Amino acid sequence: MTTFKIPETIHFGENSLATLASLSGTKAIIVTGGNSMKKFGFISQVQQLLNEAKIDSIVFDGVEPNPSVQTVIKGAQVMCDFTPDWIIAVGGGSAIDAAKIMWCFYEHPHLSFADIVPVGSMPALRNKAKFIAIPSTSGTASEITAFSVITDLKNHIKYPIVSAHIVPDIAIIDPALPATMPAYITANTGMDVMAHALEAFVSIAANDYSDPLAMRAIKLVFENIETAYQQGDDLQARTNMHNASALAGMAFSNVSLGLVHSLAHKIGGEFGVTHGLANAILLPYIISYNKKSTNKYTEIEQYLNIISLEDELRILNQKLNIPLTFNNIDEVKISKDQFIAVLDRMSENAFNDPCTLTNPGTPTALDIKDIYLQSFFGQK
Repeated sequence: MTTFKIPETIHFGENSLATLASLSGTKAIIVTGGNSMKKFGFISQVQQLLNEAKIDSIVFDGVEPNPSVQTVIKGAQVMCDFTPDWIIAVGGGSAIDAAKIMWCFYEHPHLSFADIVPVGSMPALRNKAKFIAIPSTSGTASEITAFSVITDLKNHIKYPIVSAHIVPDIAIIDPALPATMPAYITANTGMDVMAHALEAFVSIAANDYSDPLAMRAIKLVFENIETAYQQGDDLQARTNMHNASALAGMAFSNVSLGLVHSLAHKIGGEFGVTHGLANAILLPYIISYNKKSTNKYTEIEQYLNIISLEDELRILNQKLNIPLTFNNIDEVKISKDQFIAVLDRMSENAFNDPCTLTNPGTPTALDIKDIYLQSFFGQK
């Protein structure tokens, strides 16, 4: 038997944020990241809507781009003190991911982070609160998924936490939020959507429910990401990208991902490379590797009427000002010596990432090492 799980309710399209005014409850905590959601007035808008619903609210902000175990524990303590019956995450994937695990520790304060790392180990939630996710980026699809990625700063490892219990109760997908995002975030998060959709489509767990969602998301990204990147206030392009993110999320949350995410998680943990940027760089190299084990990329190429998916992705990266190799990224500088020093450990950790299990074929740690080398130095 196979199960397909998505949020019970998805509100999408312009002005969908207004549905918050109809919530029933007493107290809500709003979890968010840096200043952008406050700066553009979305946090105050959420609090006003909650006020209309007669729900008291507080804000936990400052969730970092790669949310840490420490931040999650801190947020859970605030929740334990406030005792909300709604947890509302507003922001990018980091804020939503962090809020999910705060929720777990709020409901089960006796647990440690190590207790929930194994897939399926998280106990049932919703004993104290329900969860609403309101994404500000069209990227991680954390508002749809059973996934959260948390960073262990001590060991420099990003851990994907997987549990059906952390699929949000309500997802609100309003294009007004991502319309405020800078171009480079639009590019990086948009390519994260592409990676989700492509990896879900070729996952060894893919099925008749996930494939149409993944394929539609791939098409939407190819057709809209450039416009969203160049014209951030184009609400049609923003709507299409936001929907693509959710569609891809529905697919990969149920059939998992592959090597792109395994490798991105680990190079992100080692060097702080933004997740979507890492995915964008890795995609062409891993598709070339995976083509030896699956014919499903041919279906995509036929559907899109293109010859080489890898080449089209490289062209798209260049249009979005995304470099083709890790040694050319600007957000962090990774020297050859730094990269080689951690390569074996990083490759082994990526091999052991849960996402590797659903990648086509039978990749080894040596295969992963070779892909890392290609993606750093640029060999095809």
